Amino acid sequence: MDRKGLTKVQAAAKAGMDPKTARKYRKAKKLPGEMERPPKESTREDPFKDVWWWCKERLEIDSTLYAKTLFDAIQRLYPGKFQDGQLRTLQRRVKDWRATEGPAKEVYFPQKHEPGDLAASDFTHANKFGVTIQGQPFHHLLYHFTLTYSNWEWACICHSESLEALSEGLQESLWQLGGVPARHRTDQMSAAVNHLGKKKGEFTARYKALMAHYGLQMQKIQPNSPHENGDIEKRNGDFKRRIKQALKLRMSMDFKSVEAYEKFLHEELTRINKGRSKRLAEEQKLLHRLPLKRLSSVKHYRGVPVSKGSSIQVDRNTYSVPSRLRGEKVDVRQHSNSLEIFYGGRKVKTVPRLHGRGKASIDYRDVIDSLVRKPGAFPQYCYQAELFPTSRFRMAWDELKARRSEREASKQYLEILFMAARESESGVDWALMQIQGSGEAVSVEAVKQYLARFNEPEAAPNVTVDDPDLSAFDQLLTAVGVSS
Repeated sequence: MDRKGLTKVQAAAKAGMDPKTARKYRKAKKLPGEMERPPKESTREDPFKDVWWWCKERLEIDSTLYAKTLFDAIQRLYPGKFQDGQLRTLQRRVKDWRATEGPAKEVYFPQKHEPGDLAASDFTHANKFGVTIQGQPFHHLLYHFTLTYSNWEWACICHSESLEALSEGLQESLWQLGGVPARHRTDQMSAAVNHLGKKKGEFTARYKALMAHYGLQMQKIQPNSPHENGDIEKRNGDFKRRIKQALKLRMSMDFKSVEAYEKFLHEELTRINKGRSKRLAEEQKLLHRLPLKRLSSVKHYRGVPVSKGSSIQVDRNTYSVPSRLRGEKVDVRQHSNSLEIFYGGRKVKTVPRLHGRGKASIDYRDVIDSLVRKPGAFPQYCYQAELFPTSRFRMAWDELKARRSEREASKQYLEILFMAARESESGVDWALMQIQGSGEAVSVEAVKQYLARFNEPEAAPNVTVDDPDLSAFDQLLTAVGVSS
């Protein structure tokens, strides 16, 4: 009998246990969880027992070998002996070897974060969002900033990992935050860290100036050690997943403008950050004050010479300028996404910034006057591809080349391009669409005729207004008791 007056059989039944099992535990004076269980022995013969020594030998030489690689090798060594369905067995053997005999693995140590102490930032690719601007794919990056304690985050659209983009993104994030943490951590991005020369691995002078302006202590991770910046890496992944889901809920990846897309991003970030308000409040008490104004993110180039080809070289890329500036020198302000060109203190042009090296941005309007006078230069012009504003212009040139001599084709095409520069690019493009759609031959005269139709003002609509029935007013006045 137990303490409740039950027999051993009754007590075992109440516990849902066989009486024999209950007697075993009672005799051992141990609970079921305290009983040692002998390891299960496999009753199935190991199909790899004769070749495992060979696999183990290869793994000891190179532990990164996949089990699939070893399996393919032994299938070649022993044709017909091993079937594809046995791969899983070998994968288990390799997994066990790595856990019991393989090399030691790198251990990651979770860090304790203090409020107001550390911010981390990085650039992350966002093309997989599938965002389009008025139907055109929008290729871009995001500068992503986060506080490691509260996970408060902000992001800005950019197109390259330049110092200008880093400066604009960091400053926008700090001013949105309303304060400055003690430290800022980056990876080995070239915008902040030198990778060439004697000072390899040192922070760039411009980045140091940016950090000094905000009183931020600089930190960088070691080369090839992304886990050291794990906070921002993890936040990158979480942020991008949230944005992808928000885009799906929006039911459209298309936006009217870049500004509309950026507004969408910032609205999502504001909503996400509301869930971190409690820990953010702890941080904000410890943040340093912002400086009186932002630091300019613009890079200045002074006295840039304009070549005989009416172009300038900025950051190893080529940009055209109006031909009247040939032989002069201009000043350039390089922003993260645009270039402003000045002559004599007056801005003469703003162009989108090219990202990368060895690229060219040639505006046909800058060189068309000279090309019309020298049509023979067009066929071999090294920037010829830049002189086709739309695909219809390119098709027109191809057709002219097929039907006329090279010189005559050049003269005809350049006169058509001159019309686009002086009258209306959209009008000439429409004219070429009409000509190519009707099967007519492309010519200057044909484009002129269609362009005249394009420029014709629409006829005023013929509106007929019936004379009003004045008797209605008499009836109204009679109703209110007013006599004529």
